Formats: sequence, C-alpha cells, structure tokens
Amino acid sequence: MGIPFVRSFEFDYGVATQLSPLVQRVIADNPGPFTYTGTGVFIIGKESVCVIDPGPTTPDHMAAIDLALDGRTVSHVFVTHHHVDHSPLAKPLAEKHGCKVYGFGVQPVPPQGGEIRLEAGDDLSFKPDVEIRCGHIVKGDGWTLEAIHTPGHTSNHLCYALHEENTLFSGDHIMGWSTSVVSPPDGHMGDYLDSLNKVLAKKFDVIRPTHGPAITDVQTFVQAYIEHRLIRESQILEALGSGLEKIGDIVALLYKDVDKRLHPAAAHSVLSHMIYLRETNRVTADGIDGLRQSYRLV
Repeated sequence: MGIPFVRSFEFDYGVATQLSPLVQRVIADNPGPFTYTGTGVFIIGKESVCVIDPGPTTPDHMAAIDLALDGRTVSHVFVTHHHVDHSPLAKPLAEKHGCKVYGFGVQPVPPQGGEIRLEAGDDLSFKPDVEIRCGHIVKGDGWTLEAIHTPGHTSNHLCYALHEENTLFSGDHIMGWSTSVVSPPDGHMGDYLDSLNKVLAKKFDVIRPTHGPAITDVQTFVQAYIEHRLIRESQILEALGSGLEKIGDIVALLYKDVDKRLHPAAAHSVLSHMIYLRETNRVTADGIDGLRQSYRLV
C-alpha cells in the first residue's frame, strides 16, 4: 500500500484560519524542502488559548502571531521538538504573555555534526520552562491536551492529543505531505516504528501535522506510514544482497526519483535503518555506524 499523501490545501500566509471549533492555524512564511509550505502554528481555545510550535522568529511571522492573538490570553506554549522551524519563537512568545513553555526537554542524545546536516537544523538554545513526559495532561479554558512521547524523528519529540476533538497534533512525527526524517544518533528507527504503532492504537479522528494539511483517514494513513518503513527496510536488505555496501550508493538507487535536495536527509534515514537492522542482527559492519561505513548482510 502506498502512502495516501494529502498535499493540497488552501491557506494565506500570516492569516489565522479557523480549522475546527477549538483550533486555528497560522502558517509561517518559511517554505522549503523540509517545511513544505511553512510552519503551521496551532492556536487552541477561544479567549484563553495555548499555542503549539510557535515557529521561527522572522518579523512577518511574529507580527502575524501577535495579530492572531490580539485581545486573547495565552496560558501555555507547547513545543513538539527542538528544530529551528518549531521552537525559536516559544520563549519570546511566552515571555510576552507571561506564561511558560512546555516540552520534553533537551534531547537525551546530542545532535551529530558532520558533512551532512538537515536543513531544518537543531535549535540548540531550546529548553522548556516545564519538562513534561508521556501521559502528562494540561487543562485550559475549554481544552485539554495530553502529551504523548513519540521518539524517532528526535528523541525528545512529543505529540499532543486534544481530548475534546480526538485530534493529534503530530509535529513532524507524522506528516500528510511527506515521510518524516529519522536522523541518528538523536533519531532512532526502532523507536520511530514503536511510536507509530502507539499512535495507531489510539484511533484519533484527525491528525494535524505542523507542516501541511490535516490527515482525516487516520488509521489507513498511519498503517501505510508503518508499511512504508517496513518496505524501505526490505529494499535496503535487497540492495545489500545485490552487493551494494555504501549508504550513498543505496540512496542513489532507492531515491533516484526523489528531489536530490532531499538525498542528504534520505541518507540519514537509511543510516537509521542500518543501525536498527544491525541492532536486530540482520546487518553487520566492521566498525562504528556512520554514513561512510560499509554494511553487509549477516
């Protein structure tokens, strides 16, 4: 089964769009190969609201958020994870409204440098005022959010479930327009598959990713997301069986029809698969895992 991607939706930059009785979204003007049309900032509630993933600190985006929040009280700011398209505005926004930033905390495994880095990049200054864990529930004025720890894209990734609408704000864990990057050592493929199955079991009505439109056929979509990763795993094993050993060669083969700007991210995902396959004794190598390592079947 292919992933039934959802890519088309109507929006205007800088405008707060009402998506449901409790949810509005403002899309930041930072489109790109990793952000799609830009960061979608969710405002939940009516008079007293919370904000999820405030986004970047560009002047136009900050002005748009201020306009959307004019006359309202912000009681909480939530962050799904520490990437620069999600978290930089969190602290300034919370300070402006006299509230606190909530998130998992700094990533347990520091990001790895090197010759290939993802465009989105890490917000190394991110640190929440209040560290929360899986199952933490926050109640606001007419809304209830539950934190769900979903490591994989990053080790400190949280999704947030809105109880009143059975909706999941999925950050970058699940996106309607694309698959998510899983980049070692902070990202882990085994954790990612476990987290996808955790979401599948909760049977949400709607998933609202930070980038792109909502996912409404949730069970079909998440199951296809899981199957995609398992198929990619099989393709990597097949490529190794054909004699390929280097991640770069495998990426060139498996992603030949994908925008080459995304190949560095694909290399990180393939590396994450290799690490997981090695951990589960299906692949071996002579040294430490890395983008330049040579891998072979056990």
